[in-house]
Amino acid sequence: MNGPAAVEPVLLALRDVHSYYGHIHALKGIDVEVRRGEIVTLIGSNGAGKTTTLKTICGLIHPRRGSVEFEGREISRVEPHRLVRDGIGHAPEGRRIFSRLTVEENLLMGGFTRSSAENVETLERVLQLFPRLRERIHQQGGTLSGGEQQMLAIARAMMSRPSVLLLDEPSLGLAPILVQQIVAIIKEINEQGTTVLLVEQNALQALHIAHRGYVLQTGRVVLSGLASDLRQNELVRKAYLGES
Repeated sequence: MNGPAAVEPVLLALRDVHSYYGHIHALKGIDVEVRRGEIVTLIGSNGAGKTTTLKTICGLIHPRRGSVEFEGREISRVEPHRLVRDGIGHAPEGRRIFSRLTVEENLLMGGFTRSSAENVETLERVLQLFPRLRERIHQQGGTLSGGEQQMLAIARAMMSRPSVLLLDEPSLGLAPILVQQIVAIIKEINEQGTTVLLVEQNALQALHIAHRGYVLQTGRVVLSGLASDLRQNELVRKAYLGES
């Protein structure tokens, strides 16, 4: 995928961000930019700092140094629920749906920052994106298949009408045919106007749908650039694409 035709303004930026878990220095001065309308992917091995980056953006972790900026405003000390209201949606790793609530109830929980009228409109939009969820609308979330639960997690995040959607390992544990469905839905969400920051274990899939990417190793950005260039990079091909 090529970059957007016109250079769009920076929507989300991390500047020299250092994040910690207790005494563990997880992010060591990373710089990441996401422009409006892009799909940007973060790739790297387990423990590289990808999930920590998303948690830092959405307020679950506050960086000790550096800044996180969203729409030109510093947000590194803003509480998570306010960031949802401001336009940052997050579908976390492991789905984290409400297993005893129905599909519809899960979705409406995702729209807690929006009005009832907005939720009616957005619910119809996400059910068009995820027709499988329409068929399961009255089922409890815990009775869904793994692929359906992943769809529900993404759809729930979309209910807040985010400007940027953070996706953490959306294909994890899914069969290849379901991975293809999830990837197609992510592309469609982006084409409909939502910016996406994607963490994905399947680096090949991620680099095929992304405009740009960042490679993280032990809390540092070691490579960045157009996704098409990263696909051809020797380090990326050997370490993450399984090529020799």
